[in-house]
Amino acid sequence: MKITEKEVRYVAALANLELSDSEVARLQHDLDGILEHMDKLNEIDTAGVEPMAQVLFDAAPDATLRADVIVPPLGQVAAVSNAPESASGYFKVPQVIER
Repeated sequence: MKITEKEVRYVAALANLELSDSEVARLQHDLDGILEHMDKLNEIDTAGVEPMAQVLFDAAPDATLRADVIVPPLGQVAAVSNAPESASGYFKVPQVIER
């Protein structure tokens, strides 16, 4: 396996996740499978393939684009006007990270 248990636990800690031993083992297997798939993709010869600038290259040039129209910003007062709690122009939210 390319991914170690220590690496899975490190990434989980970065995401503030508490994982059981069975979850660590499952994620280690899943992440290793993803890396194996990426290795297979890296084996493909792409030397003669032109890079794509737009996925919908057969569509009209403006098919996925909208007009770039300047609009005034919402503003701080309007942004917090419907908030359940606000103070000093900011949203008040409960603390969710405790370390």
